[in-house]
Amino acid sequence: MKMTKAEKSQKSINNPKIEISQMDAYLFGNGRNYEIYKKLGSHPSCEDGKNGYFFAVWAPNAKYVSLVGDINEWRPDANPMTRMEDIGIWTCFIPDIQEGSLYKYYIVSENGSVLYKADPYANYAEVRPGTASRTYDLSHFKWTDARWMKHREGLDMNKQPMAIYEVHPGSWMRHPTKVNDGFYSYREFTDRIVEYLKEMPYTHVELMGMSEYPFDGSWGYQVTGYYAPTSRYGNPDDFRYMINKFHENGIGVILDWVPAHFPRDAHGLAMFDGSPLYEYADPKKGEHPDWGTKIFDYGKNEVKNFLIANANYWMREFHIDGLRVDAVASMLYLDYGKQSGQWVANKYGGNKNLEAIEFFKHLNSEVLGAFPGAVMIAEESTAWPKVTGRPEDDGLGFSFKWNMGWMHDFCDYMKLDPYFRKDNHYKMTFAMSYNSSENYILVLSHDEVVHLKCSMLMKMPGFKVDKFANLRAGYAFMFGHCGKKLLFMGQEFAQEREWSEERELDWYCLEDPLHAGMKLFVSDLLKLYRKYSALWEFDNSNEGFEWINADDTEKSLYSFIRKNSAGKDSLVFVVNFTPMKRTDYRVGVPKAGKYTLLLNSDEKKYGGTGTEIETVLKAEDTPWDGQPYSIGFTLPPFGAVVLKF
Repeated sequence: MKMTKAEKSQKSINNPKIEISQMDAYLFGNGRNYEIYKKLGSHPSCEDGKNGYFFAVWAPNAKYVSLVGDINEWRPDANPMTRMEDIGIWTCFIPDIQEGSLYKYYIVSENGSVLYKADPYANYAEVRPGTASRTYDLSHFKWTDARWMKHREGLDMNKQPMAIYEVHPGSWMRHPTKVNDGFYSYREFTDRIVEYLKEMPYTHVELMGMSEYPFDGSWGYQVTGYYAPTSRYGNPDDFRYMINKFHENGIGVILDWVPAHFPRDAHGLAMFDGSPLYEYADPKKGEHPDWGTKIFDYGKNEVKNFLIANANYWMREFHIDGLRVDAVASMLYLDYGKQSGQWVANKYGGNKNLEAIEFFKHLNSEVLGAFPGAVMIAEESTAWPKVTGRPEDDGLGFSFKWNMGWMHDFCDYMKLDPYFRKDNHYKMTFAMSYNSSENYILVLSHDEVVHLKCSMLMKMPGFKVDKFANLRAGYAFMFGHCGKKLLFMGQEFAQEREWSEERELDWYCLEDPLHAGMKLFVSDLLKLYRKYSALWEFDNSNEGFEWINADDTEKSLYSFIRKNSAGKDSLVFVVNFTPMKRTDYRVGVPKAGKYTLLLNSDEKKYGGTGTEIETVLKAEDTPWDGQPYSIGFTLPPFGAVVLKF
């Protein structure tokens, strides 16, 4: 994938001269230069027959800007930059600079203060704790995922299976050595996880913490380098290798993306040119008091352009299949996380951030229009209407929304002692009452297994075997329910400890048959999910879901049907959330004929008690549960049964 020195030399000679035209500046000033990242930042260029790098930075309120770095011994007077009037972009060309050179912008503000800033548009950064940017040529890599990209263009992801594995690459698996903190490189990580994802088999991987960030404990949600894949695990082409390898193996890639806020770090975006450039000037609008971070100014065209071009950058230059947009609610509400007196109302006196609303409509229209088959996913925790509605219908335009309401209800219910579940029965049915209002993803994310919330396994009541049985039943309910699916790493084998970014997953758990059985069970659930279109074709429509019995509160039982457009291979789910074995259980079914057992969560191979159910069951002419026919069988304790008809 990498070029030889001779090839790089020839490539450098052939590089065109990079310059910012008046049209570039005009479109940037109007928030519509979606490839401005090809001009701002650092780029290989050739001027007057000399090879080097062109640098450009937006700092309209600066009095003086120069380029400092290892090329000039960090001397502020060595390479002054020239200001383009009106728009406030500063530029310079430096010959003979090598790829990988460290640099920053030396900025003198209007009041004379001096700032050393990393490049907001840099493609590569120094490994933390260093904070400088690095020059990089993005033209090296040769993609081999054309088949995937072409296939993706024709997909309506609402009618496709999406089973997402959320991963923090730095803690999925680590080297036992402390070299580079034990991190796998992008290439090592990819070569190990691809086979695992295929074995399970997930359809997508969602990667946490990919844009450059200084503090490991932020998990990548305090970004300082929006255009730079974090250098913890390698360079930008190593990152591309990872995406390419995923695609070659039929795995889609979603990135966490953080346009809601940014940290105050001195080298970052905060007070970039000595003024509140990227953030709102009014601290009541421009700061999150709880998070200690700055809020982007969504009313400023150049800031909106920075973010929308960044989304475009990940899609176009790195072939990303989707962005999961973090903390959407914090952007939509002016009073999010703020007390009275800490926020400013909009022009109508309300708490909606009108500028952020328009930003989302613009963002999603541009990205989804430019990249067919890609997805934009909102982590939105409130009842904001039409998050996945079309912008022309006053929606925000996202492809999917995380169903945080379902997640909270599910976790609250599953934590209960089975005796008290009957009093909370409708927590598990409520989500279907609003299911058609958005395109949902059911999530059990990293946020649910940190900060003393316990791992998924340790949320469950009862003795050890009961915890595993409860969790198997819960996962079966989740995969039967409408909505795409997301599990955080480690949940698939029921890790006992909470997740920490400081260590790898507890892979040793798999030596225990119960943990190994859970992994096998989740794998079989994933295979079932991918095979049967009834489980995903009509996720956002009641056309694909029918309750058989949603009201059996005393027994804490749920039964329902999932259907597809073909009218065949429909599935019956029956889930028992009590420790009672129902030897004479009967469930209503809509048709006569044979019902084939596809899954029994109580099988011994999964760690269950081994309740036996016939492989083929015949419907009897006995009306039940409002259905014309019924089936009788033994329903396992804390058990889930899936039948096909």
